[in-house]
Amino acid sequence: MRLALKKGFSFGLTSGIITTLGLMVGLFSGTASQLVVMGGILTIAVADSMSDALGIHMSEESVNDNHSQVWATTISTFITKFIFSLTFAIPVLLFILKTAIIISIVWGLLLLVIINYKMAIAKKEKPAKLIFEHVSIAILVIIVTYLIGIWTSIVFK
Repeated sequence: MRLALKKGFSFGLTSGIITTLGLMVGLFSGTASQLVVMGGILTIAVADSMSDALGIHMSEESVNDNHSQVWATTISTFITKFIFSLTFAIPVLLFILKTAIIISIVWGLLLLVIINYKMAIAKKEKPAKLIFEHVSIAILVIIVTYLIGIWTSIVFK
């Protein structure tokens, strides 16, 4: 059961961070609208959390006959992604949007560093490699979605 919860937590956290940051940055660079960014965060928290939970559920069902473990992974994925996605709404509510985006990026990358550090230590691996790999992917997503937002705002004016 512990492994099932760990799978759901690590998947939900990573997906919640990268998906939410990507959407926030893209919407910010494309619209600069607090309303649009907040709507995006809330949509990700609900729809994408449910979608990812169903995806991990089906993936686990295809390789695991233990229904309680499958459901533990499913529920932990949903709860983790839902909660961590919503944490990105806090800076948007408290700060001007540009500052909120910067705070959210720092928050998301910090969470990725922490989870990857803990994962590497648990696996008795060097943390730097794992942290670099996953933070680099997150930064790539942030850059690409920023550029997509700019492109979208130019093309669809």
